[in-house]
Amino acid sequence: MTRLDLLLVKQNHAKSRTEAASLIKEGRVKVNGVLCQKPSQSFEDDCIIEVEHPESRYVSRGGYKLEKAIETFGINVNNQICLDIGASTGGFTDCLLQKGAGKVYAVDCGHSQLDERLKGNPKVINTEETNARFLKKTDFGDEISLIVMDVSFISQTLIYPACKDILPEGGEMVTLIKPQFELDRSKVSKKGIVKDEKGVYLKQIKEKITAASGRNGFILVDITDSPISGGDGNREYLAYFIRRNINEGNNLPQPEQA
Repeated sequence: MTRLDLLLVKQNHAKSRTEAASLIKEGRVKVNGVLCQKPSQSFEDDCIIEVEHPESRYVSRGGYKLEKAIETFGINVNNQICLDIGASTGGFTDCLLQKGAGKVYAVDCGHSQLDERLKGNPKVINTEETNARFLKKTDFGDEISLIVMDVSFISQTLIYPACKDILPEGGEMVTLIKPQFELDRSKVSKKGIVKDEKGVYLKQIKEKITAASGRNGFILVDITDSPISGGDGNREYLAYFIRRNINEGNNLPQPEQA
């Protein structure tokens, strides 16, 4: 018996376990004719797997999330030197390249996740098995001008200090907000689902990231809804920050209600 996400990779339905898990959670996988949405469920190796692959311009659906942020916030990616924190399969990296990025440093704590098409791109520097919390400006051969971030199982606020060191004044940062990793565990169900019909938790998250980013030399400019829910069904958001001189006042507009 083998886990379903591993079977998808083994049978060449997915390039990585991360991609496999996304396909499964999105309801695109049937085993012996029955829909299955649990990556950890085990099956015989000779089971019949059917996968509905979505048409996509990007190597993963994350590309569409970042595309929404770039268009909403009016970010000019052309020729920028970018850092993708939590690159995984490379949806954000792919989007940056298609928007004209000069170079992308793709950082992830895992390994062998980045899509092969991106690994072979001379504009991509694949940096695997790297803890983003300990990144420094000197780790890069170029001055980073744009940071994008999509991290899981950790609050993104814990990575802000590293981003402060890396990004010069005036630099831009876009982060994907996943509520289940920003709230106290008491506010998240056992299955990792956040129910926030009245927007109370979102307000708390905004206050949290505004304060944390401010302590690290950033201004939270705006927040928008992600066009796609997370693989677990949670509503996600995209935040846009500008790196500022720590001694300057916050004279940028406050974020609107998402």
